[in-house]
Amino acid sequence: MRSGIRLATIVTVATLSVAAFAGCGTGRGTGTTSTTSNPPSSSASSAASTTTTSAAGGFAANAMIGVSLPWLGTQNWQEGQTMFADQLKAAGFTPNVQAADNTVQTQQQQITAMIQAGAKVIVIGPVDGAQLGTIVDQAKAADIYIIGYDRMIQNTPNVDAVVQFGSVKTGELQGQSLLDGLAAKKGPGPYNIELFGGGPTDPNAPNFFTGAMKVLQPKIDDGTLVVVSGQKDFPTVATQDWDNQKAQARMDTLLSGFYGGGKKIDGVLAPNDGIARAIMTSCEDAGQPVPVVDGLDAEDASVTLVWQGKQWSTTYKPTDKLVAQTITLIKALQAGQPLPAPTEKDNNGVKDVAVYAQDPVIVTQANAKEVFKNDPARLKLLT
Repeated sequence: MRSGIRLATIVTVATLSVAAFAGCGTGRGTGTTSTTSNPPSSSASSAASTTTTSAAGGFAANAMIGVSLPWLGTQNWQEGQTMFADQLKAAGFTPNVQAADNTVQTQQQQITAMIQAGAKVIVIGPVDGAQLGTIVDQAKAADIYIIGYDRMIQNTPNVDAVVQFGSVKTGELQGQSLLDGLAAKKGPGPYNIELFGGGPTDPNAPNFFTGAMKVLQPKIDDGTLVVVSGQKDFPTVATQDWDNQKAQARMDTLLSGFYGGGKKIDGVLAPNDGIARAIMTSCEDAGQPVPVVDGLDAEDASVTLVWQGKQWSTTYKPTDKLVAQTITLIKALQAGQPLPAPTEKDNNGVKDVAVYAQDPVIVTQANAKEVFKNDPARLKLLT
């Protein structure tokens, strides 16, 4: 499913007028990738037992489907770009896939262009889930269905569904993996650790951290874990824009400020693979032994490091599952059928939104070959 990821921009739909895209932003990762051919509540919300939105008659089988991704800065979003373009086309739709270079204004402009171009469904992985309410409301006024992808769209009633991995559950897995790695690699505690969070505008990031702390806080309280810097709240440990360089700079500061005189760091909670690699680089540069570090997204570089025993774990969120579930919902809407029952409902600030939650998997050296047995590209890395 993942082999041959195309990072190049896909050809713009010929039938779209130039005017419709005049407002689209450009720059790194913006990619006008069209073609004809990734406060919310805990994911522990109760599962819904009834069907949700009805498509009220459906729409044309070859209709344009807009996909607005936040950026292409990590492998999972690159995979999503390619899979949406290919699989929407294979399903008979006209894909219009865009990426917003992690800029809210660019994403708003791209969604506006999709509305003007006549999209029937717009799939949105928001740059900032709290800043798209107005544009989503405009889309709904034009009878366009809205599906959130990988992230919740907040503070609007006009979201029909969200497809994502359970974000609190993901954090719980990350926290437990860190504990397991410390026990396996560092001997008996107590353990010196530090905590990192993801981008504060990503609605998943605080939930990842909340889930991890549900596991880690009791061990902090009983002294098994010692956060040497004392930095333990999400606003302090968050990494602006999920930026690896910012994470590495913070790690440099933590090591120079709190780990002098031979003090060793044993483990670090890392919210994704890029930040995990930045943390390990910082520790190596400071002459520290590589700590136990977890991660997220099963990026190729980190899968290799896990297999080599350098990065303790990564959390695999298969992009193909998210894309396939999203296209299943789109097909139901196209056919005028009600959406299937969601796995749960999460509140986005004004509405309990139907969520189709997928299950992530922790990957370590011990289980990597089993996890990736049906993923030839990643399996090839384990040599």
